[in-house]
Amino acid sequence: MKTILLFPVLTLSALAQVPIEVGPDHGAVKFMKVDSGYVLEVTDPGNHAWMLQSTTDAAAWDNVTTHRPFNGFLRIPLAADGPRRLFRLNPEAAGAVSSNRADALLLPATAFNYANPVLPAHLLTQQIRAQDNTPAANPTTNAGATLGRVLFYDKRLSANQTISCSSCHQAQHGFSDPRRFSAGFNGGLTGRNSMGLTNTRYYLRGSYFWDERAATLEDQVLQPIQNAVEMGMTLDGLVVRVSAEPFYTELFSAAFGTPEVNSGRISRALAQFVRSIVSGSSKYDLGVPLNFTNLTVQENQGRAIFQGPVGGCSTCHGSDNFVPGNNIFNNGLENPYTDIGLAGVTLRGADIGFFKVPSLRNIELTAPYMHDGRFATLEQVVDFYNAGVMNHPNLSPQLRTPNGQPRRLNLTNAQKASLVAFLKTLTDTSLGADAKYSDPFRYEAR
Repeated sequence: MKTILLFPVLTLSALAQVPIEVGPDHGAVKFMKVDSGYVLEVTDPGNHAWMLQSTTDAAAWDNVTTHRPFNGFLRIPLAADGPRRLFRLNPEAAGAVSSNRADALLLPATAFNYANPVLPAHLLTQQIRAQDNTPAANPTTNAGATLGRVLFYDKRLSANQTISCSSCHQAQHGFSDPRRFSAGFNGGLTGRNSMGLTNTRYYLRGSYFWDERAATLEDQVLQPIQNAVEMGMTLDGLVVRVSAEPFYTELFSAAFGTPEVNSGRISRALAQFVRSIVSGSSKYDLGVPLNFTNLTVQENQGRAIFQGPVGGCSTCHGSDNFVPGNNIFNNGLENPYTDIGLAGVTLRGADIGFFKVPSLRNIELTAPYMHDGRFATLEQVVDFYNAGVMNHPNLSPQLRTPNGQPRRLNLTNAQKASLVAFLKTLTDTSLGADAKYSDPFRYEAR
């Protein structure tokens, strides 16, 4: 027998803001006073159905409405007018719940534009187009990326339905994680920092993860789902769980022509959504057609250091996407390396300490930095490249002087501050605030 919960609407006292256990499979509920009246906040990873019932005398209960969370959480408004009433949630009395797209999701009638984003001219050049790793077999479509967006935020993708892809790739943090290591579905920590996803489609090498163990983005998106620490699912279990949700029938049909759910389609949709996360509205972008007259004196000094021989940063972060071209680097973080990077995949000593170089776009938002999140600030990153590069045998030539020693920039404090100021011009806050990249689930009961 599942627990039935009573909530006296006009008696707040100790019930307000206090979680109430509902049973081993049914999460918790809060009774809360809000500006508009009263609400029940249901936290239920299992997405069970609940019947909201009410009474004036506790002798006979009237059924109000059956509610169901669609992604682990739901706010149910309560009527506070009229005579004093009691409300309760009774899962035993729950009726059928419509789980179609309109009930579960807040999606626009006309799909957002994912397939052909409006970008400034400098991001449409042949050089930039050549960096695009979108495969011919999986072009980004509006319907495919819409499906991918829902999957990206769906906690069903983890074993206990408590985390989603977005848990470790948060929009407000440049689609990265502000924690040094991310927490998995059961509380375990990942071995590396979650890198930002901005402009992922422009990684020319096409391989993913810090050690590039995934040959394509399509391969990459399925690995965290199956990882024992991160999400803990099997692909067969994933397909069964996603197939059980009626709203996915509509989304898969729109994206692929039929309602069939399989891991290949899940992979393709997630990859389409991730590739659609493209930045083109930073202060830097606005400055390109203006010859950067919109940048401050300090920011332009930092740009000169970044792009010129004094800093030499653009040798590893080139083009207007600030990506490494067809290269992977050892940047001399330590000697010896605790985490051997690419060598853990290739088993070659010559690959020890080589890690993927992501785009610097939105770098201000993606702290902490490096594969292990060792640097908390951009100032610390600049200090490292200024004077801290280690003389590892595999150190990349771009970070060596002609005599083979680690390069020292010897920047003044003012120059270092200018370089940081320039890096912050790559910030595009509009990306994280864009509705088409936001959580699409409906959390307010209708």
